[in-house]
Amino acid sequence: MGVLLAGLLGLALGWLLARRTGRPGRSLSGLSLRQLLRWIGEAPDGWLILDSGDRIQLINQRAERLLEAPGAGMRRQEPLDRVCRSPELLEVIRNARRRERPQRLDWELGEQQLAVFVLPGDDGWVAVLLQSRRSLEAQLEQQERWVSDVAHELKTPLTALLLVGDSLAAHVNDANAVLVERLQRELLRLQRLVGDLMELSRLENTLPEGVRRRGRVDLPQLVQQVWLGLRPLAERRSIRLEFTAQGDLAVLGDGSRLHRAVLNLLDNALRYSPEGGTVWVEIEATVGWCLLTVRDEGPGLSEDDLEHMFERFYRGDPSRVRSDRGGSGLGLAIVQQIAVTHGGRIQASNHPRGGAVLELFLPVVA
Repeated sequence: MGVLLAGLLGLALGWLLARRTGRPGRSLSGLSLRQLLRWIGEAPDGWLILDSGDRIQLINQRAERLLEAPGAGMRRQEPLDRVCRSPELLEVIRNARRRERPQRLDWELGEQQLAVFVLPGDDGWVAVLLQSRRSLEAQLEQQERWVSDVAHELKTPLTALLLVGDSLAAHVNDANAVLVERLQRELLRLQRLVGDLMELSRLENTLPEGVRRRGRVDLPQLVQQVWLGLRPLAERRSIRLEFTAQGDLAVLGDGSRLHRAVLNLLDNALRYSPEGGTVWVEIEATVGWCLLTVRDEGPGLSEDDLEHMFERFYRGDPSRVRSDRGGSGLGLAIVQQIAVTHGGRIQASNHPRGGAVLELFLPVVA
């Protein structure tokens, strides 16, 4: 709701700035200036409108509270630096004007943590949106709880529907065989998606020291076990594994979750590998770390991939996927959370000779 309101106010502010500078803006039939100002005044986020001389032309009560400047709205034409002495804020406003593009600032004001968005307008006018980062974090936590609750609620009816699908498959005929097969395939995909959501929710609520079953995990042996399960998929497309490991390398952690992490990495490499290609896996020891590297011979990663690929539900360009198997968009997000809960990390890059490289760092067993 807050995002929708911010977007609406952003459109309306463009009209307000055009009105105040005497320029014809885009017509919004039936919208009065009084209604617009009331919306801004009652908005849950802080809003300021500054002219080209950084003088306050409009400020709502939420912005007054966030800036700890009560009554600022009564002082029209007041320079911003008299209301809030912050070189950081003034600098980001100047950058927005100079670059003519919106700018963002993560700003600490006293004990408050604020997210500031500066929107440039015509003739040096700017609109400034202030949001409490604590409020944003609370919204994200609420969203994650909602997703987790929905996943739990879907688990039981999905199991029932899978049983119905199996029953239909036992009585299938030539007329509906394709439909029943499609039903079963989609139900299995939904079941995997729900399982991934539940696992990701559990991982996001696990601290690094809270891994359930810690034990010594032989990483080279784990890779061989995972590939054994994926071999039928690989052989179907004539993809082979090239695996090297420097000695007996072990990490301390939850074997089942590390199995899931390696499975997701190798499965991701298979999806992007061409027919007859090779998946390269290497395990080596660095200072205090065990490094698992997985490289494919696919088309590599775009700039968007490198920036967002570990976010939940992110999917890259589907034209680059070489396999006909669809994913949930949660596999690499799960790998990242498994790495974090084990005190490690994961990173991605492009190989000089082509293909994507995923590197999983895990602490070695002392």
